[in-house]
Amino acid sequence: MLLTFSVYAEDEKLLVVGSAQELKGITAKKIIWKKDEAKMVRIPYEVVTPAKTKPAVYDEFGDLVKEETVIPEKIKRSPFYMDAYEVTIGQFKKFLKSSGYKPDNAIDWNEVYEYSPTEKHPMIYVSWHDATAYAKWAGKRLPTEKEWEIAARGGLKNKRYPWGDDESLARDNANYAGTGGKDKWNKTTARVGRFKPNGYGLFDMAGNVQEWCQDRYSSDQESRVLRGGYWGSDTDYLRVANRNINSPDNGSFSYGFRCVSGSN
Repeated sequence: MLLTFSVYAEDEKLLVVGSAQELKGITAKKIIWKKDEAKMVRIPYEVVTPAKTKPAVYDEFGDLVKEETVIPEKIKRSPFYMDAYEVTIGQFKKFLKSSGYKPDNAIDWNEVYEYSPTEKHPMIYVSWHDATAYAKWAGKRLPTEKEWEIAARGGLKNKRYPWGDDESLARDNANYAGTGGKDKWNKTTARVGRFKPNGYGLFDMAGNVQEWCQDRYSSDQESRVLRGGYWGSDTDYLRVANRNINSPDNGSFSYGFRCVSGSN
């Protein structure tokens, strides 16, 4: 049974969804994920199979056996839902308390609170394994790199940043090195959602914390990919196309994550 629920005072009542199975047939632009009470937004996503031509087939005498075949382009629409905000300390603590999960490297909460001081700040010092465990507990998953980049662009095409190409607007759209504009932070994360959302309604897709993705960096390496820049990076790291990597065992004051559900 699907319910309505209001977590955020500024929002209308949103549909509450409890599993990927329940998402089938839902087209709402925003939902609430039941397990961790995360607001999620719908991301349009198309998988395009290019048109191709199969050459004609002839027998040994040069007689036509099968004519040339043109296979038209196919477009499969596979929308998914992504957390509007990075997973917060409050959400991650709920996960730890209710799941019994024990990180391989014990969390030093003094270090966490030094850079993310409240329940509404993004969870940091999480490894890829920690992020994956949270996503599994919540009934979601980490985004693929392609999903993350499509979502980060917010509907814009071939732009440098989630807000466009104008680097001078970075201070109003991201928490990164130094302060100015809406960026009042210097050596810490900001509370999630303090900057403008992108065109899809996603917050902090540039800056604040780098976000773990499902993917390995390449087929012959164990390292996993991080995207999005962080509070101590320069504007080059805020580019939508920028990639970073690390071992899935490692966490950092700059590493966080968000989850998705739907097509993979």
